[in-house]
Amino acid sequence: PLPDLSLLLPSCRAKEIKTKLGTLLQKPDSTIDFIIPYPEKAEKPPKAQKPSPEEALQWRDSLEKLLQNPYGLLSFRSFLRSEFSEENAEFWVACEDYKKTKSPVKMAEKAKKIYEEFIQTEAPKEVNIDHFTKAVTMKNLVEPSPTSFDMAQKRIFALMEKDSLPRFVRSEFYHELIK
Repeated sequence: PLPDLSLLLPSCRAKEIKTKLGTLLQKPDSTIDFIIPYPEKAEKPPKAQKPSPEEALQWRDSLEKLLQNPYGLLSFRSFLRSEFSEENAEFWVACEDYKKTKSPVKMAEKAKKIYEEFIQTEAPKEVNIDHFTKAVTMKNLVEPSPTSFDMAQKRIFALMEKDSLPRFVRSEFYHELIK
């Protein structure tokens, strides 16, 4: 029997972890590769040069400028990780990468991965989008195109802009940058 994780973690995370643990315990070793995703290639962190305080000050008013700056993106993701909401920035980055994909085969593969990781119900990093947006996104994925995730990405951008950015700007992470 599995330990009662609900005492240690919020209920949704406990349920997710308990399900994964149960799955792992029931599977023979040969199927572990299907459960634990391995990155296709090691991710190199971008060469992130610390911005000037003046440049960092611009981020208060522009989430777009913040996300386009490698150092800003890393700082923002660190902040979101501290708040347990990094999936929003991860989803936004995945969508940006997806839009640059030229090969229809690769696009379909990435679309499936993004859907399974961020969109589907109970996804490991499920982003908070409304049912209409989710339905439109699923419909768009029947024939993946560079715009398949646009509506969902815009909703998540708006959520980060309205909710996460103001908290980031008040955070110690940000105040260290503008000194």
